[in-house]
Amino acid sequence: MKRPTTPVADPSAPEAAVDPSAAEPARLPRARADAVRNRERILVAARELFVEQGSAAPFDEVARRAGVGNATLYRHFPDRAALVHHVVLFVMDRVRAQAEDSLAEEPDAFAALCRFTHAAADERIGALCPMLSGDFDQEHPELLAAREALAEAVEVLVTAGQETGLIRTDIGVGDLMVALSQLSRPLPGIACLDVDGFVHRHLQLFLDGLRAPARSELPGSAATLEDLRQKTM
Repeated sequence: MKRPTTPVADPSAPEAAVDPSAAEPARLPRARADAVRNRERILVAARELFVEQGSAAPFDEVARRAGVGNATLYRHFPDRAALVHHVVLFVMDRVRAQAEDSLAEEPDAFAALCRFTHAAADERIGALCPMLSGDFDQEHPELLAAREALAEAVEVLVTAGQETGLIRTDIGVGDLMVALSQLSRPLPGIACLDVDGFVHRHLQLFLDGLRAPARSELPGSAATLEDLRQKTM
């Protein structure tokens, strides 16, 4: 009885076509580089305009400052609520990254705190407070996640300075964020928009007051971010 033989492929025969979709899982199309750039330009322009005019600023002006057409603006952000939501997320994410990068790259925790605070002011974090009112969804899952990530990054930064004896221990993250928000917010009136020089000058005066050892006793207790949420929500 003969054993069955395994068929041998004919080397002269053409190879069977291979279906690429069977070899690799389907991949989602990548966003085009120009679309990513346009989105960031819109967010930066909207952030600056909201600082100047509030979140009710005209959409046409946002598009003009970003250098895009209205159709491009509406394609990324179909309405004002979506634009405000994403501007807030954009600023919070960039400020979180500034906290992490500052601690990783600066020679000590106080230098990191100074770098972070000035960078956060340049990101216009003080403009967030007026936008977090009205019908803004403060409990949106994306916002909650971004807020927690930011709080954790700044907490790590401040704690590092306190543990190394460079930052006074009677302050909390809430104290830092309140001062940052107040000192980086534009003063009322159109003549007071160009105040960046004063902002950074006054922030440095504040930061020098955070150095250890403390030269005075602060009234009250250190403020946490949770304290701020309970008082403002």
